[in-house]
Amino acid sequence: MTDAIKKCSANETAACCCVDVGTVMDNTDCTANWSGVFADRHAAEAMLAHLTERARQVESDPCDIRADFANEGDAVRLSIDFTFACQAETLIFQLGLR
Repeated sequence: MTDAIKKCSANETAACCCVDVGTVMDNTDCTANWSGVFADRHAAEAMLAHLTERARQVESDPCDIRADFANEGDAVRLSIDFTFACQAETLIFQLGLR
């Protein structure tokens, strides 16, 4: 057991050599980006409403949602930035979309 403790770095616990969550999630990346192309604006707005509802289910404080609609020929590109209060919420939201 002594050898295992010696091999642990400062960011690992001596008991199990597990990485501290703060090493992976340091609250510096609280924004999730999403983009998709739709046949028309109505379909893009429906997706925005759906993703907004998903974000609202995750947020602890109000999520800042910024959407942009851009015409691409006959289609519409929807780009959205979701900025959450903390990185954990961002990760939960992103994993929920998979």
